[in-house]
Amino acid sequence: EYSKALSFYEKELEILRKTLPANHPLLATCFGNMAVLYQHMGEYSKALSFYEKALEICRKTLPANHPLLATCFGNMAGVYQHIGEYSKALSFYEKDLEICRKTLPANHPSLATCFGNMAGVYKDMGEYSKALSFYEKELEIFQKTLPANHPSLATCFGNTAVLYQHIGEYSKALSFHEKALEILQKTLPANHPSLATCFVNVGGLYRHM
Repeated sequence: EYSKALSFYEKELEILRKTLPANHPLLATCFGNMAVLYQHMGEYSKALSFYEKALEICRKTLPANHPLLATCFGNMAGVYQHIGEYSKALSFYEKDLEICRKTLPANHPSLATCFGNMAGVYKDMGEYSKALSFYEKELEIFQKTLPANHPSLATCFGNTAVLYQHIGEYSKALSFHEKALEILQKTLPANHPSLATCFVNVGGLYRHM
């Protein structure tokens, strides 16, 4: 119930603005919450406006490599990607990745997520070889840190398969689709929609071949 949620966030923001300094972290949190809400509502320009307010406070009050800054960059990148402004999305994801690389262990799942986000933008831009490179980095971390049947691994296998299909490497694509399908068959109910999607992907690939 987004309109009701928005009404309460606005009341919160009104009180915080009257009682706190302009750069207080709680204000940044409130701006971020409102941005997420507008994003869910599909009001992307408003979402970006509130993410920018949150980012402005974070930049003034946090160290340059603080994880919350990385989160701000990633959130803004996600909106830009959704509205098709891929160069801006890439720029913010790169800032996110830069902080994660400086502050996280080399095999941290959040770093894998950064790689996956970058891959997604390159895929949307049609730069499949770059996208594949980042999906491979994501997959490498997940294979080292996640259980063999983890859903994130299935997602990564599926994304990699789609890329191989785009560049015409159908046997590799099939191999990765089968890895994804194997995990989903072990972890999901037999009638789960994600299983149906995976079957369709494999079927479509056989059709191309």
